[in-house]
Amino acid sequence: MLAAAALAGPTAAQQSSVETPGIGPDPALPIPDLTASAEKFSHIIGWPDGRAPTAPAGFTVTAFARKLDSPRWLYVLPNGDVLVAEARTLPKSEQPASMRQHMVTSGSVGVSQNRIVLLRDADRDGVAETRSVFLDNLNQPFGMTLVGDTLFVANTDGVMRFPYKEGDRRIEAPGDLILPLPAGGYNNHWTRNVVAKPDGRKLYVSVGSASNVGEYGMDEEVRRANILEINLDGSGEKVFASGLRNPNGMAWQPATGALWTAVNERDGLGDDLVPDYITSVREDGFYGWPYSYFGKNEDPRLKGKRPELVARAIVPDYAVGSHTASLGLVFYSGRAFPERYRGGAFVGQRGSWNRSRFAGYKVLFVPFRDGEPAGPPEDFLTGFMANPQTGEAHGRPVGLGVLEDGSLLVTDDAGNMVWRVQAAR
Repeated sequence: MLAAAALAGPTAAQQSSVETPGIGPDPALPIPDLTASAEKFSHIIGWPDGRAPTAPAGFTVTAFARKLDSPRWLYVLPNGDVLVAEARTLPKSEQPASMRQHMVTSGSVGVSQNRIVLLRDADRDGVAETRSVFLDNLNQPFGMTLVGDTLFVANTDGVMRFPYKEGDRRIEAPGDLILPLPAGGYNNHWTRNVVAKPDGRKLYVSVGSASNVGEYGMDEEVRRANILEINLDGSGEKVFASGLRNPNGMAWQPATGALWTAVNERDGLGDDLVPDYITSVREDGFYGWPYSYFGKNEDPRLKGKRPELVARAIVPDYAVGSHTASLGLVFYSGRAFPERYRGGAFVGQRGSWNRSRFAGYKVLFVPFRDGEPAGPPEDFLTGFMANPQTGEAHGRPVGLGVLEDGSLLVTDDAGNMVWRVQAAR
């Protein structure tokens, strides 16, 4: 009966995102307001015993791993082992005091463990019974990808490669730096992701901007706000796509083979500008930042600066709400969830700090058909925000992965958990 409920389609509660401004392929965009920026910070209270995020009817949510230390991103190895990058934002003296205080109370700032842990669920009961430090002495690691017997790790300051043998619980080799990168960035833009082309011949590396809208000068943005393409040895670097303010999640759409990314957009234009988005990524495409947003909508702070670039700006495929901090992206490749989820996109929305009402703090599902978004988005995993009035939050979802059994894993970096979502049998 529960599985049938999941098949029946989204409930009214699940569809609540539809009413959020800045959603869909053609979102309504208000007039920019340079005076309306808000700060509304959450306060992390953790998960009390017996509490977990809420999934739709027909699904169960359990803890795959507890008591991690800022688990920001994950990667599922072919043998079912799960790698989790534990890293935090480092405080910056130039940030406003209110921002620094928010990062402390939200669990975002503190000692960064700078390591990758391996979680192993050998008996396949849905709980990782083995945990080991897989790699350490890294520098704010985030993205990971395996090609053959080589593991690539994206630190904030460069892409490393390490030898890997199936079943390894720890890598002792020091690794090789194959691609130096500009480190850090605006607010939380230290994250660097890396994915491999399905044929294993190229790597794609995401690098966020150093600023909100280029206020430090565009010389500071060289090789930033881009997705870079490189060979497996780090050679042959080219800008695959540009004008992407802070791309994080990257994934290959199963029906079309296209690369997609989740992008954090800019601040300072009001509550409902600018929508974060997920989009297919065109080779040599330009997506507007910093001169325009969601296509050719010119940012008033840079009006008339680069009209030739504004004229080239590509409209992203699908808006997922303003200031939602949409980071995680995975296309559902399993077969355990009901049919309508297959090939669709799950988006980890870590949640706002720069909006007068909280947005995000959930995992969103965007249905796909024939490789394109189709139908309204659904709130798939909620309950991270405990009390919107007080700003208390249990945690914040970020990274996503699909296990071999078809269950969905979600990192909760503020709640220090990895959650597992399973369809009822």
